[in-house]
Amino acid sequence: MPISLAVPQTLEIIVGSTNPVKISAAQQAIKLYFPDAQIRCHGMHAPSLVAEQPMTEAETKLGAINRAKFCQDNAHITNQNADFYVAMEGGVDQFDHGPATFAYMAIIHNDKLSVGRSANLPLPKNIFNALQAGEELGKVMDRVFNTHNIKQKGGAIGLLTRGLATRESIYTQALVLAMAPFINAELFND
Repeated sequence: MPISLAVPQTLEIIVGSTNPVKISAAQQAIKLYFPDAQIRCHGMHAPSLVAEQPMTEAETKLGAINRAKFCQDNAHITNQNADFYVAMEGGVDQFDHGPATFAYMAIIHNDKLSVGRSANLPLPKNIFNALQAGEELGKVMDRVFNTHNIKQKGGAIGLLTRGLATRESIYTQALVLAMAPFINAELFND
């Protein structure tokens, strides 16, 4: 089985968010690949340069990439480089089968970008309508389910799956998949 990344003793990860769910997902995903490494993972505010609630796949993907690039650029400026710059952006879109929420992942390692995507979570039409009217998904879910700050907990995913999946579990899975080009660089460098 090809593994092209050397196994370092310590890995530095910068996440383009201060949301504890996103920081934990990044740490957990990379720890799966490097179980013996000490993982130093911290978040920072990184602007997405897209709407607070991205409404298309393209906008969501761009938001994740912008956040990861911001982390890398900031690290170079402050001379606090990391092994991985990780960002996640949640969004929604209207598909043939109905509205859904999902997230894009962007990981930069050695100046190479890998982009991944989570699975779709179908959304009720009334929730999607509120998003089209300008609201943000976390706030709508808090109102509908009478929760507080759900986006820093299980998220819409946790609420709509009765806790069988959470925002963190879905982000972790998508990040594990997005790491494949780094773990198998010899297969992706053609």
